[in-house]
Amino acid sequence: MCGIAMIRLLKPLEFYQQKYGTWQYGLQKMYLLMEKQHNRGQEGAGLATLKLDVSAGEEYIWRDRIEGKNAIQEIFAGINKTLSKADSEVLVSTEKAKLELPFAAELYMGHLRYSTTGRSGLSYVHPFLRRHNWKNRTMVLAGNFNLTNVDELFDHLTLKGQHPRDKADTFLMLESLGFMLDKEVQKQYDKLKQRYTNDLVITRKIEENLDIASFIRKSEKMWDGGYVIGGMLGHGDSFLFRDPKGIRSAFYYADDEIVVAASERPVIQTAMNVKEEDVHELKPGEAMIIKKNGTIKFETIRPAAEELSQCSFERIYFSRGSDIDIYKERKKLGETLSQSILKAIDNDVENTVFSFIPNTAEVAFYGMIDGIKGRTHQNLRTEKVLIKDIKLRTFISQNSERNDLATHVYDVTYGSIRRGKIDNLVAIDDSIVRGTTLKQSILTILNRLEPKKIVIVSSSPQVRFPDYYGIDMASMSEFCAFRAAVQLLKDKGMQQLIDDVYRKSKAQDKSPKEEIVNYVTEIYKPFSLDEISVQIAKMLTPSEVNCPVELVYQTVDGLHHACPHHKGDWYFTGNYPTPGGNKLVNKAFINYYEGKEGL
Repeated sequence: MCGIAMIRLLKPLEFYQQKYGTWQYGLQKMYLLMEKQHNRGQEGAGLATLKLDVSAGEEYIWRDRIEGKNAIQEIFAGINKTLSKADSEVLVSTEKAKLELPFAAELYMGHLRYSTTGRSGLSYVHPFLRRHNWKNRTMVLAGNFNLTNVDELFDHLTLKGQHPRDKADTFLMLESLGFMLDKEVQKQYDKLKQRYTNDLVITRKIEENLDIASFIRKSEKMWDGGYVIGGMLGHGDSFLFRDPKGIRSAFYYADDEIVVAASERPVIQTAMNVKEEDVHELKPGEAMIIKKNGTIKFETIRPAAEELSQCSFERIYFSRGSDIDIYKERKKLGETLSQSILKAIDNDVENTVFSFIPNTAEVAFYGMIDGIKGRTHQNLRTEKVLIKDIKLRTFISQNSERNDLATHVYDVTYGSIRRGKIDNLVAIDDSIVRGTTLKQSILTILNRLEPKKIVIVSSSPQVRFPDYYGIDMASMSEFCAFRAAVQLLKDKGMQQLIDDVYRKSKAQDKSPKEEIVNYVTEIYKPFSLDEISVQIAKMLTPSEVNCPVELVYQTVDGLHHACPHHKGDWYFTGNYPTPGGNKLVNKAFINYYEGKEGL
């Protein structure tokens, strides 16, 4: 769920100096694109710039990467510090600025890091840089991705004689693309050498004719996963491409002055002050290629899948709710739950207070209220019962600190409901993944208000399976839904089913990923959605809570009704969009059964 931002200025820096009063136009837009996506990068950020037509002997690529939640501010604070020390002439002279300032450039690439593997450290922060003495073999790479077949890709590269310095998908993607880029350049060189004797001429011809789609296609065909990848080549070409399932999202805007790309549409709308119809979504399997001369073309890297799997969690949680479509979808998610909520409170709207668990569930809350009003034709009592004190998503924090953080994230608004077990309290959240915050914080502090009943509503379905394409959730026991299903099997004397799933999973462990079946789905089959919800509530309710607690989950059908164009639901259903997902969930269950999680 990382964030990416790309800018290609199509005019010389002098143009922006004259029209906008500063050559820093692109730099300022990049800051906006990154800052408006800070929700996608709590672990670090990076910025790379590339200058066109720089004389030999002068540096043409600059990169800065910083860890931490304040990385964006620190990167641009460093830039501003450099600007403050520059001579006044440099600030108004594009020629001097380009010569003396590393970030005075025509191409920009920004990245917000949100890890999906648990790996940390500056070496994992994008953009990545692959240097070479020939500019057409130098590459800067950044993306929002997760591969599910890193072992296969690693073996492929080592059999070619390479020595990847890490097994992380980020490094393997860089080396894979770099390897194919080298081959493409060499192929062009061998061809042009038959016609030209001047190596400088040959180099320029290679840069003009380099088939970017070809070297991407040859590398990408081995990838299994979800990805949006952006790249800049040293001589000035750049590209952005998206996986054929459409799992990860990418948007772009282009006019005769600038090309802009980002992970979310409203980010571009805000930064460029354009309408939603001016911002386009990159098609699944497609690459946007911007040549050094500024021409833009779109090429199919791999045909889009017949059945797309755009990530629904982007719509429920990760993307900014300011997108017009996401806003409507989140309201619809809340609205579709109204009947189940009314059932949970025995239709006693008069003695119920409705609220939400901040901050991302607020839009679903509006939809929930509209849905209940539409069914009951009554005025509802709504309050902001919970207050989020720490802007931290505990379910993506490290295990060592998650439990402690969970107890301090929320505070309660005293007096928001009538004390003495008079009022029901309904609070909607966007998702309940591990249940840590509910158990260690929310239910306890809501109990202080002395409600008659607490109903926690999830606008997403039960998260039952690891993601592998975006969210760092790899261990089966992390999911409260899985723990609940296993406990129900044990309580009902159905332990044999767990053993059978292990036996079948173990038997196919060494099979090719294309042959592996997700047998973990069988763990849930004996039980209804409500049965598992009841068990989750039982598990998560602290002993000191002295009122009934009920959980109301979104259904998968309700999700698809609210988000009809984003059918990716593997974390809810186990229907992984690529074979690599089945292989990894198979391994995750084996690790759970054998007690090897976290090892």
